[in-house]
Amino acid sequence: MPEKEIVIEIDLGKYINIELGLDEAEKFLRTLTKKLGYETQDVSETLRYLRNFDAFYEIAKKKFKDYLVPPKNMNDMIKGTVIVDKIKLIKNEEKKAVISLDRRVNLDKVIETLKELGYENVEVKRRTYA
Repeated sequence: MPEKEIVIEIDLGKYINIELGLDEAEKFLRTLTKKLGYETQDVSETLRYLRNFDAFYEIAKKKFKDYLVPPKNMNDMIKGTVIVDKIKLIKNEEKKAVISLDRRVNLDKVIETLKELGYENVEVKRRTYA
């Protein structure tokens, strides 16, 4: 069986972007929140987007939006505990999501979470261009 690989892309704004299948995205967020020790409003909303993928995918298409931005609690923003910045829903042969995590989320915890989900090879790419 081939080894599961994944690429974490860190953009210019230092946001952590991960593309996962629909089921994996939900597992990832649940596992990450357990590892971090808290769940915020943005995660709850993102999980709702994933569970109701088709409806939110259609909403995004109608509004000509690539990304959906879950509402964030002001206290979470001040404390720096926001987890999900935005999410992109993709529908090709399979349903996928690109989860953009807040820049203050611990990268080591993200890597640990992915390894816990069975990704043996986790590559981190830092984008250095616009």
